[in-house]
Amino acid sequence: MTWNDFYQRQHAIRAVLDHAAQHPAARLDLDSVPAAAAVFADRDELLRALHHKWNRGLTGRIDVGVEDADADPRGDRVEAVGEAWRRTAADNPVLRRVLDGHAAEPALSGLREQEQRMLAVSAGLAEPDEPAEEIDRVGQAFLRLLRTAPDTRTGRRRGPLAQLRKVIPSF
Repeated sequence: MTWNDFYQRQHAIRAVLDHAAQHPAARLDLDSVPAAAAVFADRDELLRALHHKWNRGLTGRIDVGVEDADADPRGDRVEAVGEAWRRTAADNPVLRRVLDGHAAEPALSGLREQEQRMLAVSAGLAEPDEPAEEIDRVGQAFLRLLRTAPDTRTGRRRGPLAQLRKVIPSF
């Protein structure tokens, strides 16, 4: 990929997200965004590029949050990873809405599972050598919790680990 290709893809992704912000009920359609139709072969390729954009922002925040949590004796990896996910979602609401609206697409299923496993392992809720099914189950539960639990900055009575124990009885 040349620099020109890179910049064209970035422009197309911005155009798609701008279109999605202006037309929140519309499905992702390459024909609606000429810049995207010129760069991406099909909707699956565009969805993978959108997920890549999400994943870059999320992993960067997770890395910093986990490093900070590990350096602080009172640090909490679950809180750090949860905050990284919530901040990334808050900073990218249109991107998150588009990805959520197409979550059932086959192009995103493997990427979604990888993200859930990354969340579980980064938060210290699962170990990389555990069975993939177990890591998936923990990651799914953690992500559900992140989507539904109140924002930690507004205060709450129970930490996410206690809430996760309610969702996953074997945890």
